[in-house]
Amino acid sequence: MRFADTTVSLASDDGITGGVTRFRYWFERAIHVFLFACAGISVLTTVSIVFVLLVESVRFFFDVSVFDFLTDTKWTPLLKPQHFGILPLMCGTLLVAFGSSLIAIPIGLGTAIFLSEYAPPRLRDVIKPLVEVLAGIPSVVYGYFAVVSISPLVRSTFPSAGPFNAASACVVVGIMTLPMIISLSEDALRAVPRSLREGAYALGATKFDTTAHVVVPAAMSGIVASFLLAISRAIGETMAVTLAAGATPKATLNPLESVQTMTAYIVQISQGDTPAGTVEYRTIFAVGLALFLSTMVINLVAQGILSRMREKYE
Repeated sequence: MRFADTTVSLASDDGITGGVTRFRYWFERAIHVFLFACAGISVLTTVSIVFVLLVESVRFFFDVSVFDFLTDTKWTPLLKPQHFGILPLMCGTLLVAFGSSLIAIPIGLGTAIFLSEYAPPRLRDVIKPLVEVLAGIPSVVYGYFAVVSISPLVRSTFPSAGPFNAASACVVVGIMTLPMIISLSEDALRAVPRSLREGAYALGATKFDTTAHVVVPAAMSGIVASFLLAISRAIGETMAVTLAAGATPKATLNPLESVQTMTAYIVQISQGDTPAGTVEYRTIFAVGLALFLSTMVINLVAQGILSRMREKYE
C-alpha cells in the first residue's frame, strides 16, 4: 500500500507539473504574439503614412512638375498666378532649425556639462527636474509666449523686425529643444567610466582639462545624437513656429522677417478652407513628403556620424 500511495502521489505531481508547463508555454506564446502584434502595428502605421504621402504626392506631381516644385522661388498655391516652388518653405524651415540650434546647442551642452561634472548632487537633483518640466509644456503655449514676450523684445532690440519674425521662432524653438539636449548629453557624460577621469587626474590634469579633453570626447557620440535629435525636433515643430514666425513664404535668410515653414503651411491648409481633392489641397502631401525625406536624410547622416564616432572612441 505504501508503494501504491507513492506511485499515485508521483503521478499527481507529474500531472500538476505538466499542467504548469503547458500553461507557461501558452502564456509565453500569447506574450510573443502580443509583442509581435505591437511591432506589426508600428510598422504598418509607418508604411501606411508613407503610402498615403506617396500616392497623394504622385497625384500632385501629375499637375505640377517636379522641376518647378524644386526650383521655383515662389510659393503661392492659393493665389493667382499660382507658383509651387518649395524653396521658400524649405528656407524658412532651415532658418528656424539652424537659428534654434545656435541657441540650444551651446546652452544645452554647457548645462549638461555643469550637471554632470560640476554640480553638487543636491543642486543636480533640483535643476534637472526643473529643466525637464520644459518638455511637458504644450507647444501652443510656447507660441503664445513667443508672440507676447519674445517678439516685443526682438522688435525693441531691432526696430526693423516685424510683429512675426523668424528670430522669435528661433528663440522659442531653442528653448523647446533644451530639455532634449540637456537630458541626453548629461546621460552620455555620466556614462563615461570614472576610470578615465581618475587616469586624467593622476596625470596632473585639472578639472577643466579632464572635462574638455577626456570626458566630452568620450561621450561625443551621445552628445552628437542629442544635437541631431534636437535639430529634427526643430524641423518638425509646428504650433510654436506657426504662431511666432508668421505665414509669409519667403526665400530669405534674414531672421527679422516673417517666414513660413513647411509644418506651418500644412497647418494653414489643414484648417478646412481648401477643397479636398484639388491641387491646392494636395500640396500638403507634397510638402509632407519633402519634410519626411528631409528628416530621413538627417537620420541617415546621423547614423553614419555616430557609427564613426563609436569606432573612434570605443
